[in-house]
Amino acid sequence: MEKELCRRSKSSSLCVVVVWLAVTVQLLLLISSSVVAIAITPPIRKLLEEASSPAPSPSVHPVQLLEDHDEVTIDNGIFRITFQNPEGKVTGIEYNDISNLLEYRNDENNRGYWDVVWYEPGEKDNFDRVPGTNFTIIDNTDDIVEISFSKKWTASDRGRSVPLNVDLRYVVRSGVSGFYAYAIMERENGWPDVDMDQFRIVFKLAQNKFQYMAITDDRQRVMPSAHDRDTGKKLAYIEAVLLTNPSNPELKGEVDDKYQYSIENKDNRVHGWISTNPPVGFWMITPSNEFRMAGPNKQDLTSHAGPITLNMFTSTHYGGKEINTKYRNGEPWKKVFGPFFVYLNSLSDEDPHVTLWEDAKEQMFVEVGSWPYHFPKSEDYLKKEQRGTVSGQLLIDDKYLGDRKFYGRSANVGLAPPGEKGSWQTDSKSYQFWTEADNEGYFVINNVRPGNYSLYGWVPGIMGDYMYEHNITITEGCQIRLRVLVFTPPRNGPTIWEIGYPDRTAGEYFIPDPYPTLMNDLYRNHLDKFRQYGLWEKYSDIYRNNDLVYTVGLSDYSQDWFFAHVTRKIGNEFKATTWQIIFHLDNVITKGNYTLQMALASANNAEVQVRFNDEKSFTGDKSDFDYRHVTTTRLIGEDNAIARHGIHGLYRLFSFEIGSWRLRQGNNTIYLTQTREMDPFKGVMYDYVRLEGPPKP
Repeated sequence: MEKELCRRSKSSSLCVVVVWLAVTVQLLLLISSSVVAIAITPPIRKLLEEASSPAPSPSVHPVQLLEDHDEVTIDNGIFRITFQNPEGKVTGIEYNDISNLLEYRNDENNRGYWDVVWYEPGEKDNFDRVPGTNFTIIDNTDDIVEISFSKKWTASDRGRSVPLNVDLRYVVRSGVSGFYAYAIMERENGWPDVDMDQFRIVFKLAQNKFQYMAITDDRQRVMPSAHDRDTGKKLAYIEAVLLTNPSNPELKGEVDDKYQYSIENKDNRVHGWISTNPPVGFWMITPSNEFRMAGPNKQDLTSHAGPITLNMFTSTHYGGKEINTKYRNGEPWKKVFGPFFVYLNSLSDEDPHVTLWEDAKEQMFVEVGSWPYHFPKSEDYLKKEQRGTVSGQLLIDDKYLGDRKFYGRSANVGLAPPGEKGSWQTDSKSYQFWTEADNEGYFVINNVRPGNYSLYGWVPGIMGDYMYEHNITITEGCQIRLRVLVFTPPRNGPTIWEIGYPDRTAGEYFIPDPYPTLMNDLYRNHLDKFRQYGLWEKYSDIYRNNDLVYTVGLSDYSQDWFFAHVTRKIGNEFKATTWQIIFHLDNVITKGNYTLQMALASANNAEVQVRFNDEKSFTGDKSDFDYRHVTTTRLIGEDNAIARHGIHGLYRLFSFEIGSWRLRQGNNTIYLTQTREMDPFKGVMYDYVRLEGPPKP
């Protein structure tokens, strides 16, 4: 930092002053943060330690491994965890006088397990709870126990089990209130073609204990039971249920849908459940996203009614099959998923929700700060000294926004497999490493596994994707400092008008109030209002007879631009809809072309036809259609973000060139027709729309 400040200073004396000030500020911040930590953190930890059974010291309570012919148990004096032997399913977790945190009424195969959804091309889906066939003790000391449940796939297994070698690992440490888990999955060269659409770990908790779920500071609530869902009314989208006779009468009339509790990878660090009798927390803590798929913006499930806690590693949720889960032509593959930490905490308190949640967050920060862990024994899991670092600064160069380059403030910058701009959002097979730049565009990507990568990025408020022109090779222990990187966003000319804010979501547009009879009370007056059920149907209520018309200069996109371009229900049928953008041109520049930039936040089996000053849309009669006046996205997308309350799925950018002959002096109209019909879930969500004039000389 001192060198950078010196380089920018105009004299050596000024450099000394600047460096002295920088060091002073850093010391003050360090002291301040320490004071805050002293003032806030210990009381929660102290309260938990005083209220719970004292955490045993490693010398008094060593980790103990007990094995018999069909069961393996590990006990560290704080909790006891039991596994099937050799399958590796978790059958019991004893903690704080609760004999089993898992649902004991479930079959032993249906409590804690890893599963995969897979199929060979052209065949139906298979759902496998991944079993082990061999049990191995990896490490067994007073301080730590690591065990493995593994399975080798052979050709005789074809059609009956997913073609993977599986190694499921569990680690219990002395004095630690919880356990670590990770999996090593491998395909050998020449194995059969397969699609693996989902891979995850599942814990089904005791229904008579865990009723309160917490995902973020402002997404917490008492939840319905599995029985409440089973007896409720199924709604138009299959996962959504109206609670008609719940065991807790306060939940009657609410909607429950597991997708209402989805979250982006970058924010998915800790979530779980709280029991109030006795006060106990069960938390899924994920200290790194390197092994998750499709980058930081990929959304996925967390915890949901059951009570169930998940860690989703791969899925086609909010992306569809455009996310590449295909393995073809004997492609070999190997990946380590995890480790993650299942944290257990407890407290003697009448209202433990806030305290247990705050403690779980503190533990999450401890785990994040400890990543990569030093204790896993698998050679496939790389320690800190085996990894590398990449740093740099990202600037934006857009001559139509100013003569000087400006900082890539809060840019999302990441390393992912070599590809094309934006290809990271459909990658499921490889590791990805992402960070957020500071206000001056500086970024550091730590703990990168050795390999070949492209460097990608995008910046809130700036349309389009950045990709560094060279691949980056990470080697063990390397520290790569890149030169200043410059992102020139896609643009052909000056902005005439724009609608929305380019952040890859539709969150800034008009999101209607939910139907009073189809609400989830968690999202009443909530920033995530878009997670309410059935909002797509509101379009037909608001625009009963005519579709949306937006007038540039008069309309307000936060009030007048519906968040999703969906079908309109007329009677019992769903019909295509045509939105209009009306704008005025004082004159038309005939030299050069105009450009319509259209960034989509989501698309689900949709097609957007774009026409300029021509109301007629394609109806199938080619003799009565002028192709000169229309351009189209063609059929795109299957991310299903509209039905799954996602506000975004996969990002797409379309640039439509407009000949000046299509425009006229005075009022002009752009027609956007979403042509696909049949059901209420077909449609798009716009991120940002901009009309640009011809390039300036």
